[in-house]
Amino acid sequence: MSTKTIPFAMIDDYSAFPSEHTILFTMHTVFRVCGIKQTANNSRLWEVQLTITEDNDPQLATLTNCIKNEIEGATGWHRLGHLMIKVGHFNQAEEFCNELLKNASDDSDRANIYHMLGMLKYHQGKYQEAVAFYEKSLQIKRKTLPDDDISLASTYSNIGQVYNNMADYSKALVFYEKSLKIREISLPPNHPDVATSYNNIGQAYHNMGNHSKALEFFEKSLKIREISLPPNHPDLGQSYNNIGQVYNKMNEYSKALSYIDKALAIWQKSLPPTHPNIK
Repeated sequence: MSTKTIPFAMIDDYSAFPSEHTILFTMHTVFRVCGIKQTANNSRLWEVQLTITEDNDPQLATLTNCIKNEIEGATGWHRLGHLMIKVGHFNQAEEFCNELLKNASDDSDRANIYHMLGMLKYHQGKYQEAVAFYEKSLQIKRKTLPDDDISLASTYSNIGQVYNNMADYSKALVFYEKSLKIREISLPPNHPDVATSYNNIGQAYHNMGNHSKALEFFEKSLKIREISLPPNHPDLGQSYNNIGQVYNKMNEYSKALSYIDKALAIWQKSLPPTHPNIK
């Protein structure tokens, strides 16, 4: 939103605090935090310096694209379901998905909803149910889509994630590799989803104790994320942390500390202080 075009109104005359200058900005105004400092006269108050972002702000554009990519869904209803899962409203999300399933218009719609229910069960820690829903989605997609369709990649990846959490790392690796094969064919080489596949494969190798292979794939993931993500994106922190953990297992402690410090610096800027990655 441009500083030249943004609508705003001075509402001093309507404010409940006549001594204060009050400006009302339009909805969806995006500000950049330029600085935060404690006020001199009151240690309980902090002064935040903000500037309005421009339409052509490259960091805002990158962040917006990342958010769009992270909230999947063929329709607005599906994206709403994904968002509910992402913010942890699992009970409401399940009711919502079941209602969508009742009103599904075709097999493609049902496949997407089964996929969403698989995600929901995964986040609830109900891994067997998650696999069952993902397999239902996969079964429908295989009937109607070519083998290298990009939508299959996310289902393969998610099934791999479930098996990884069930400590069945060899099976997880099989599904991760299927996902990567499709993404390498269908997506640009620096796409964040390709980085995710590399990261997942690295994690499987790491869990299997193959540290050299883990490092190889974690570094591939990091290379893409450094190009495609904002500098303080949590996933970039994840890549640094994963590499640090591998070096720690390889007894290269100075390298491990360097990468883990980078991860922590990013997470402290991008995550709440109570987040498990920081604690």
